[in-house]
Amino acid sequence: MKASPPPWRAVLLAGGRSSRMGTDKAMLPWGDGTLLTHMRALLLAAGADEVIVSGDRPDIGGVPDAMPDTGPMGALAQLAPRLRDGAWIVVPVDMPLLSADLLRALRTVDAACACVEGHALPMALRLDADVRAAMVEIGARAGRERSLRALQQRLPAQVLPAAPWQDVLRNCNTPDDWIALQRPTR
Repeated sequence: MKASPPPWRAVLLAGGRSSRMGTDKAMLPWGDGTLLTHMRALLLAAGADEVIVSGDRPDIGGVPDAMPDTGPMGALAQLAPRLRDGAWIVVPVDMPLLSADLLRALRTVDAACACVEGHALPMALRLDADVRAAMVEIGARAGRERSLRALQQRLPAQVLPAAPWQDVLRNCNTPDDWIALQRPTR
């Protein structure tokens, strides 16, 4: 009998201002719902035991930022005290092509942190007291010093090659990105 994979949880980052997009990215239509509902469903279908949504999304139990406008690292640091130890995957709401294969590849890395070359997200974290302390410390920094890249350098991250995953790592920050994302890749 094959052993079941170890449990993992996910943080879905959906609390940003979407200022470059000009509208709330999480509420953009995708499939039969929105980017938010799609990404949450994707994580659950990929095997996440729990999905915590970072952002003021009361309809799905989202966790509002206590200190808004601190970016993804600030949001993650604010969540750190409530996240249980163990395996976590952190994903942005604006990456709807993300694949279960990539999530699996990140989860199988034996390191405190894993990401893909050239991409801060998605990111796997093996949360424990040391990783949580690093999250809180880097999340308290100001400006560009408060970043996911700073966390990945501090831990340090094991980096997967980007080549196999280019098509699923597309996200949307601007209206032009959104239009391009909806076009099929070659």
